[in-house]
Amino acid sequence: MPYVNVQLTGDRLAAEQKLELIQRITKVFVDVLGKDPATTFIVIQEIDPENWGVHGTSVALRREARARGEKL
Repeated sequence: MPYVNVQLTGDRLAAEQKLELIQRITKVFVDVLGKDPATTFIVIQEIDPENWGVHGTSVALRREARARGEKL
């Protein structure tokens, strides 16, 4: 019983994009691992860039710096 957790930051996905991700990820587990799609669970978490940190700062601040042309 696979459980796949997809975490993303940034722009919110449209419902159609989320559905496509769910369908394609499920298909990979069916095709590659022979898993039953009825017991393959996909969770999509959209995380605010202010709540995701990398290299000692938030993704939101890193994106702002990049937009100003600053090297990271």
